[in-house]
Amino acid sequence: MAILLTGCTGYIGAHVASNLLADHSEPLNVLVRAHDSEEARRRLWRSLQLHMDFQHLESFLNGRIRIFLGDLTEARFGLSEDDYSQLVRTTDSVIHCAASLNRKSEKSCLNVNLRGTLEVIQLAMRARDEHGLRRFSHVSTVAVAGHRANEMVEEDSAIDWNRSDYDPYARTKKFCEHMVRQLLPDVPRTIFRPSIVLGDSRRPETNQFEMVRAFVFLAGLPALPFRSTDKVDIVPVDYVADAISTLHQKEQPAHEIYHLSSGTGSETFAELTGALAKAQGKRGPMYVPSLEGPSSKMVNALAGGAGKVGGLAKLMKVFLPYLVWNTVFDNQRVVAEMGRSPVPFSQYCYPLLHFSRENHFMYKYRDWPSDGAGKSQAVAASPGSSGARDLRR
Repeated sequence: MAILLTGCTGYIGAHVASNLLADHSEPLNVLVRAHDSEEARRRLWRSLQLHMDFQHLESFLNGRIRIFLGDLTEARFGLSEDDYSQLVRTTDSVIHCAASLNRKSEKSCLNVNLRGTLEVIQLAMRARDEHGLRRFSHVSTVAVAGHRANEMVEEDSAIDWNRSDYDPYARTKKFCEHMVRQLLPDVPRTIFRPSIVLGDSRRPETNQFEMVRAFVFLAGLPALPFRSTDKVDIVPVDYVADAISTLHQKEQPAHEIYHLSSGTGSETFAELTGALAKAQGKRGPMYVPSLEGPSSKMVNALAGGAGKVGGLAKLMKVFLPYLVWNTVFDNQRVVAEMGRSPVPFSQYCYPLLHFSRENHFMYKYRDWPSDGAGKSQAVAASPGSSGARDLRR
């Protein structure tokens, strides 16, 4: 029996897959969008090479990883009847990481998040009816809490259906949680809500640059349109992935919902920029909160343009609301379960930003070895074919 992991070629999903393969013994059933098995294997190598060498991946592909050439947005993932039956028959539990993070596209979020999650739930129901399902873990987001300001949000009070949502991503993820609870009432469930996931506290290398690019831009400004004492809830991806893989495999987690966040340990803008300034031997920026309104208007105006400036403005337009809400998400549950708190962003932000700048916000992916011996040529490429739109797919 195996764990069905969706989103294994995405940022968080690849970290979760690496943890499961390294620390646990169960096989993995993985859905990969590809025309054939060769393309699927290459996609897996591209997403997992940050975590393992080619020889290890090859051994997993020949043993513990079973690839299904599927698409979340198609009925029964577009699988043949035999393949779908095999997926149902061999799936013992589910970790649903796949999602569209395209915060501006209602269409993408509806198709991937809502329709895709419904397909995963239907698969889980069939597995439950055929042989039982050990656990269904759903990776959501703290953004389901909707519009907030100056708050500490706890897990059980986060969703308020009368509260407005920030964007289509938050709206669809909130309803995905609702579907999981309503359609799988008799299955052990775990819902994980990461906050802003940024970097790996263990190493500077990353292959996900969208939020990093926004922070590098902000870090270079002489003045920032924020309140210096506002907190930003940032959590490293290694902590998020450790929590997901560990609690999914735990026989009886203490809770159903976990904020994978920094909670009261979230740092202020002043603490973050101070750490960066100290690491670079520079002076920190000034804070001018009165510029928040004019800055938002300028970003909105520039976001309609083309080129580098327009692209950066579009990026800032997406992430700016999440930077000014001064809201943190209580993480006492996950800290108690894991026995440790996440590493503060100030402790690893400079190596991450330095790596990103030095590599021009690109990760040097290695090609699939032509001789099968793990030797490959390093090539510069942008992160993932899905880019910022489907970061967990």
